[in-house]
Amino acid sequence: MKRIVTILSAALVLAGTLQAQELANFNFNGPAPVVSPEIQGDSVTFRLKADYATVVKLSGSWMPNPWGDTIDMARGADFVWSVKIPLPPAEIYTYNFIVDGVTVNDPQNIYVQRDGTRYLPMLIVPGERSENYVEATKHGTVSHPWYDSKLLGYSRRLTVYTPYGYEANPKKKYPVLYLLHGAGGDEEAWISMGRTAQILDNLIEKGLAEPMIVVMPNGNPGQRAACTLGLPEIPMDRRDPAVRDSYVKSLCEEIVPFIEKNFRAIAKPSSRAIAGLSMGGGHTIAASILYPELFDYICPLSAAGQATPEQIAALKKAGVKLYFLACGDADFLFEGSKALDKTLTEQGLDHIFYVSDGGHVWSNWRLYLNTFAQKLFK
Repeated sequence: MKRIVTILSAALVLAGTLQAQELANFNFNGPAPVVSPEIQGDSVTFRLKADYATVVKLSGSWMPNPWGDTIDMARGADFVWSVKIPLPPAEIYTYNFIVDGVTVNDPQNIYVQRDGTRYLPMLIVPGERSENYVEATKHGTVSHPWYDSKLLGYSRRLTVYTPYGYEANPKKKYPVLYLLHGAGGDEEAWISMGRTAQILDNLIEKGLAEPMIVVMPNGNPGQRAACTLGLPEIPMDRRDPAVRDSYVKSLCEEIVPFIEKNFRAIAKPSSRAIAGLSMGGGHTIAASILYPELFDYICPLSAAGQATPEQIAALKKAGVKLYFLACGDADFLFEGSKALDKTLTEQGLDHIFYVSDGGHVWSNWRLYLNTFAQKLFK
């Protein structure tokens, strides 16, 4: 009798668990699941089951023209379409399928990143370039606190990374990197596409970077938070001079004090760094100009912004420890970065101009973070 009760209890628990997982999402009697993408040695195979398709193509960010190039896929048994291609160099790529002219994500790939309103499947190719983009052994914590902005008039959401060991040692304080996204991004961009948590976890675990807090704000002054929260956006004219620096002022006058009050942050310039890509690179430059003594580490990446000789002189006087300027040689903003490098050189501000291959892409910005993070707070 006792055995029957035990069996019945186990069955009820299993039934409850399956119900919680929504039975409709499971195919208990169907064919074996399709595997995609599948890396095998020096090749990778993509597959999609599409019973009624007539033409299926593959589009990927590794292609020479990622906005237009495609590769035809062939239909096989059970209407599984597939294509096998040489494995691209080590990096993180995004891809999708085009089924009879309609863009479709890979339903078998659990690795996705969000770029604005688009969700894109990821292909993570292992190798030296991408070794810090995958999960480390020891993990930091990612949280999403809110701060009240009097300058903008509403509460706003942040993404904050705290390093492994932060919770275990309540007396230890940490330096802070303020990491800013580009146009079209939000406070989740660096975590989703930039792999910030994975990069910092790996660098810290290997002893290559100092344990640090990383703060990733929302750089759109009209947004309370990422669009995934469904909050209405407040219309703002970015051309209005009153609006142009509103986010930068909120960053420096509200976000920095909020972090230093609510997190165990070291509250001095030598323990503050600021970096940003594209629009965020412009915000980085603007913040360093408006508040030259706030950050000792300044890292504009593929930046949309410039600084005058007088502004650079103010940074030099403030004693900036690191000015890390980076851009791809095929980036449409490369000439602007070269001009900023020239101004920095003429004003005698010691700096690094890191030039990489490629254009205005996340593969570069991940590389830059992986590079300059090792130079901070040392």
